[in-house]
Amino acid sequence: MGSKSQRKGRAGELELARLLQGYGYDVQPGQAVSYGATPDLVGLPHIHIECKRNERLNVPEAMAQAVRDAERFQDGAPTVFHRRNRSGWLVTQRLEDWIALYRKKEPPASHTDSDTSG
Repeated sequence: MGSKSQRKGRAGELELARLLQGYGYDVQPGQAVSYGATPDLVGLPHIHIECKRNERLNVPEAMAQAVRDAERFQDGAPTVFHRRNRSGWLVTQRLEDWIALYRKKEPPASHTDSDTSG
């Protein structure tokens, strides 16, 4: 990865950390240029944060990295926080992880096995 890309990625991590801190979460960036030795950000319990500042993000590839890293760090559901220039932050999760998170806040009216063929 080039140094300009590394700087943009690190700036994105710091920006996202400050944003999440503004919401009241004690989120801290990992080591600068750790090459995967530490998570991008830590401090959201049960959420593995993969931070991407990229104009042409390959979402499946970013999610695959988040899944690998979440398994390695054992720090929670793989979640990709991403944004392009002049755009807001977006969050991508696997459906099963999002459902597990949502059910903690809003349990279903009746529990039935879901159709996961879609």
